[in-house]
Amino acid sequence: MKINKTLITVGVIVLFLIILISWIVGKYNTLVTRDEGVTNQWKQVEVAYQARMDKTKNLLEIVKGAANFEKSTLTEVIEARSKATSIQINAENLTPDKIAAFEAAQQKFGQSLGRLMAIAENYPQLQSVGAFRDFQAQYEGMENRIATERRKFNDMVNDYNKYVRKFPNSIFANMFGFQKKDYFSAQQGAETAPDIKLN
Repeated sequence: MKINKTLITVGVIVLFLIILISWIVGKYNTLVTRDEGVTNQWKQVEVAYQARMDKTKNLLEIVKGAANFEKSTLTEVIEARSKATSIQINAENLTPDKIAAFEAAQQKFGQSLGRLMAIAENYPQLQSVGAFRDFQAQYEGMENRIATERRKFNDMVNDYNKYVRKFPNSIFANMFGFQKKDYFSAQQGAETAPDIKLN
């Protein structure tokens, strides 16, 4: 009789430990899944910016061919593009400073590109180039995609941050080294960005 009670007690303890370990493993796996979701969405943001960079490379060659195009504007775009492509962020280390530096370079490039597009309207020979007109048609879509991917990134960060900060998840997040992540935020003066009129 005593052996049966001991076996039952041991069985209950083992069952409890199995349930507890399964629960902890489930929490850890959910943390990993959400963390990877943020990383993946950051990569989508980079893809959207890279698509703009790739298409702009062709645009710059087209504009260089315009005989009397304002060289200072073109130089500004080329330099801003170079700086924006030089800033790389490891998705595993998204600190506020690194995100801000990345976004500042991208914003400067976007602004200089916008000025180039606005000034280009004064150059009929450039407006008549089919590749330039194609870029104009795609420009708004590229900017919209960047905005969409950034919004999705912030949504993923929000979901992740809520999960790691809620109890009891916060205990496991701290135990396993999962930290709160930072958002994209609007750059200072973004609310007064100039409108760009395209044909």
